[in-house]
Amino acid sequence: MEILSLGRSSPPNKIPPILHKHSPTSSPQLLPHNNTPISLRSPNTSLVQHAPILHKHYSTTKKLLSHHSSLMLYYAENNLIHQSQSTWEQLLNSSFIPSLHFISKLFKTYSKHSQFDLILYILNSLKSRYFNLLPHFYSLAISSFGNAGNLHLMEQTATEMVSNGFHIDSKTGNYLIRCYAVFGSLNQMENTYGRLKRSRFSIDGETIRAVAFAYLKKRKFYELGEFVRDVGLGRRNLGNLLWNLLLLSYAANFKMKSLQREFVRMVQAGFRPDLTSFNIRVLAFSRMDLFWDLHLSIEHMRDEMVVPDLVTYGCVVDGYLDRKLGRNLEFVLNKMSVDDCPRLLTDPFVFEVLGKGDFHLSSEAFLEYETGQNWSYRVLIKKYLKKHYRRNQIFWNY
Repeated sequence: MEILSLGRSSPPNKIPPILHKHSPTSSPQLLPHNNTPISLRSPNTSLVQHAPILHKHYSTTKKLLSHHSSLMLYYAENNLIHQSQSTWEQLLNSSFIPSLHFISKLFKTYSKHSQFDLILYILNSLKSRYFNLLPHFYSLAISSFGNAGNLHLMEQTATEMVSNGFHIDSKTGNYLIRCYAVFGSLNQMENTYGRLKRSRFSIDGETIRAVAFAYLKKRKFYELGEFVRDVGLGRRNLGNLLWNLLLLSYAANFKMKSLQREFVRMVQAGFRPDLTSFNIRVLAFSRMDLFWDLHLSIEHMRDEMVVPDLVTYGCVVDGYLDRKLGRNLEFVLNKMSVDDCPRLLTDPFVFEVLGKGDFHLSSEAFLEYETGQNWSYRVLIKKYLKKHYRRNQIFWNY
């Protein structure tokens, strides 16, 4: 525990004296060990001689405060409210200065037990004592309320923070948007994003993903496209995230011409399509039975040295089998590395919209429950074809 000051320790000028053993009166002369009066010696020499006493007192006080803070965390973890409050009062009346790590753990523990009133109580008791650290304490309280989904107290604390003259930084602003994206409504999320944008703060990748999932769950694909354009498709620090979300907003409604146009614009803007970019198009082509475009996409992936994953193979297998073209499946698979080990690297937000194909789901089940086998795409396809062709067979049980 970080201890920044010791309010009740003995200052250097009040070091307990060492009594001379031959003092004749009841008011003994204050002499050091070498019989020279302290007043006649330099102060630095006196402090050096009594440094062990100061160090021992400091260490004792530090251990005591550390014990009390650990004890308070123990009370909070076990939901012992009365003992926790009593220990907090003792800490406040001492020279203890709480660290951000201690307050963070305390708020998280209270939040886990839904003791939101205690978080407000701790925050109010810190206001008048540690003004310089108060913005950090506000941010920790906002984080605790947000993690618990208590949007009312989160917004109330943020408003109080601003009214006390503190500015909400970019990290806290992004966190507010994420909380509204997960627990709130789209209007709350959009209004908070608007306030963050007016403050000229940059929205980070984690927040973009949270907002995107909120739009995708509500099937608001047009709004998703407008959002990523507003953030800025030219941001290279996010990789292909914004472009992939834009492609997905068109693929979700199977707007194939718009999907192709934006893919070309992505390449022209200097962005190199990744596996997720290709798989969004491949999924759309497979669902729409556009086999020629499907072939071209696989050829393009090979030219760009993008290795297909389980989603890509699933699009090929499901697309051909759904159209009863299983005999032509080898024609496509011969151009792919079917002996590679299966892997899944497509961004999960794609499945939120387009779902997983039958081959994809079956392969995941095989890989999960038969872990001892050396799997390859060839083995998975062979097992799936066997299952698929037996699907419509009737077995009579006499």
